Amino acid sequence: MSDNTTLIDQLLQTVTLTEIATDVFEGQSYDYVGARIFGGQVLAQAVMAAAHTLETDKPCHSLHGYFLRGGDIRQPVIYQVRRLRDGRSLSAREVTAVQYKTGSDGEAVEQVIFSMIASFSPMEEGLDYQERMPVYPPPEDLLSEQELKQNYVEGVPDSLKARFMRRRHVEIKPVQPRDPISPEPMKPKQANWIRIHELGAQPIAIQQALLAFASDFYLVGTGLMSHGISFMTKGLQAASIDHSMHFHRDFDLNDWLLYDMWSDTTSNAKGLNHGQFWQAGKLIATVQQEGLMRLRMPQPSQTTLA
Repeated sequence: MSDNTTLIDQLLQTVTLTEIATDVFEGQSYDYVGARIFGGQVLAQAVMAAAHTLETDKPCHSLHGYFLRGGDIRQPVIYQVRRLRDGRSLSAREVTAVQYKTGSDGEAVEQVIFSMIASFSPMEEGLDYQERMPVYPPPEDLLSEQELKQNYVEGVPDSLKARFMRRRHVEIKPVQPRDPISPEPMKPKQANWIRIHELGAQPIAIQQALLAFASDFYLVGTGLMSHGISFMTKGLQAASIDHSMHFHRDFDLNDWLLYDMWSDTTSNAKGLNHGQFWQAGKLIATVQQEGLMRLRMPQPSQTTLA
């Protein structure tokens, strides 16, 4: 079994939920970014939980979620789905993701880590307009993220090198690579080509769940670019606060999609980031996310003059 097949199998396991009660589902947690659950995992599983409660298959056309607490990868996540509406075309679902911790009395205490409302609607013919797809170098002319890591790994502390060099489950080719160790201030705009090669034919719910999963890579970091900092900058506290996504057209994650991202403002320790997914000239999905950005500068040592 190839490494790529193993990664894809884990992705598909991530979006395979177990129904443990009516409209209640359990999803397993995986180490994608460290001890805290990767936001993309929760997004993907929440989309799947909502889709499982539909009486007829309908693609998601929009979702709006809030990350409320950091999740623990040592525990599964429970998704409680509330059926808000089932109309002739539109269906709405509220999804609450919870984990449990042990209280001082030894009892399990529910912790809400994520909340989302999603709307589903069948694809139908109608008015159709979009802007033109941005022009960037094609993926065939670019190095992969994994190849680029070789240029920076020597600057990574020994204790972090193994994690830094881990392959992602999504293949990413940055259009304009950025030095993660010593970044320079630059315009907060970046683009990546992404795909999940050899994913194979999958239902639309899984395709959308995995696109939501992939949409959480790099987006919150866009707001860091104008300040010349990265996730490896000492003293930085960064996290996703919310995430919204609109799905516009069909797509196939087996083939390359362009993820075009930009940030138009950072203020009050937060950055607002936007993204668009494109494939074969078509605008596939639009993403918006606000991220927490706290930079705690090291305090100068105090000296006493004799």
